[in-house]
Formats: sequence, C-alpha cells, structure tokens
Amino acid sequence: MALTDEAIDKIKQMIITGQVQPGERLPREAELGTMLGLSRNSLREAVRALSLINVLDVRQGDGTYVTSLAPGLLFEAMAFVVDVQHDASVVDFLEVRRILEPVATAMATRRMSDEDLEGLGRLVDDLGEAPSVEELVEADREFHRRIAAASGNDVLAAVIESLSGRTHRARVWRGLTQESAVARTLDEHRAIWQAMRARQADVAQAWASVHVAGVEQWVRQVLVEGDSSSPAP
Repeated sequence: MALTDEAIDKIKQMIITGQVQPGERLPREAELGTMLGLSRNSLREAVRALSLINVLDVRQGDGTYVTSLAPGLLFEAMAFVVDVQHDASVVDFLEVRRILEPVATAMATRRMSDEDLEGLGRLVDDLGEAPSVEELVEADREFHRRIAAASGNDVLAAVIESLSGRTHRARVWRGLTQESAVARTLDEHRAIWQAMRARQADVAQAWASVHVAGVEQWVRQVLVEGDSSSPAP
C-alpha cells in the first residue's frame, strides 16, 4: 500500500471508529502524525485527497475538520466524475435515472406534504404553455430535485442529483431538436404531479418511468444508433 493510501485509510478508520466525529477538528498535524505513525508529507497528501471529496475541510489558520459527511456533500465528488464522462455514456446515466427516479417518485408520493405538493404544482403551472427550452430544462431539474428530496432518503436524493447535471445537455438538445418535446415534457410533468396529488404512488411511478425513458430513447437513437447529422448532447 502506498504511504498516502495508508494515511487515507488510517484517517478513515478514525472517522469510522468514532475517534473523531462529523464536525470535529482533527488533532494538529504533528500530533496526528505521531498518533498514526505517518510522515508529514504522506499526512498532508492524505488530507488534501480527503478534502477534495468533501470528507475533510481544511480551514486556514484554524485546522482541519471532518465535514458533516452528509450524502449530498459527499456525492458532489460523484457529480464531478459523472460530468467528465464521454457523451456516449450519457445513455448509461439515463438508464440509472430510469431505475431510480420512478422509485423516488413513488416514495415522495407517500411522503410529500400537501403544501410541498401544491408548490410542485405551481412550479409546473408557472411555466405556462410555451416556455423556452432553457426555462423548461431548469424547471425540469428543479421538479425532479424536489421529488427526490421528498423521497425521505438522503442517499437516493444525492445520487439522483449527481446524475442530473450529466443529462442536462441531453435534455436541452432534445428540446431544441425533437418536435413536440417541450409540450410532451409539460404534459408528463402534469401527469406525474396529478398522480402524486391523488396519492397514487404506482401511477406516479409509471409516469416517471415514461418521462425519463423518453429522453433515454431519444439519446440512444442519436448517439448509439448513429444519427450523425445531430451533434452530441
């Protein structure tokens, strides 16, 4: 095991075993190095690596803290990995969305408050009948973010949010090039919301599957089946 990897593992074990809790400050560098039997260089590299994935927070002049370790924070690193994938892999991410989002929608249907459901409906209604593609896509992202958050599962919501950015360009390009894509998206949002308002979890789940599958099918045709006349999303 490389020295930096060993240092990372030892700090991770401190967190796992509860020697240091979320939000707490790590011992000073010299003390920590002695405690763990690590050199200053390997310790610094480990702290740098763990700060990049939001496990540690280095505060100049104050020390190094364990973050809250909230799923949304930790999955920001996953969002970066998702963003740098090649265009063709967007189909894979949409497949994952198609698996996860309908489940999250069903969970949210059971758990979302009446007040939040009304807010979701206003989000749909405020777009009107002819929003720009950019307005629609931003509203689409917020629509799904609220539903995922209302699932009550922070990990599920964080994974869905991390996938959302990578499919953003695909949704914009679909709206610009596919006839009736805007109207279809509006109709599907309304159908999802109406099923949620009626507390019909199975119906809401089915509409969410249809909604994500539509984008997936279009991307698959453009990127996988070789419609070379269309730029990659």
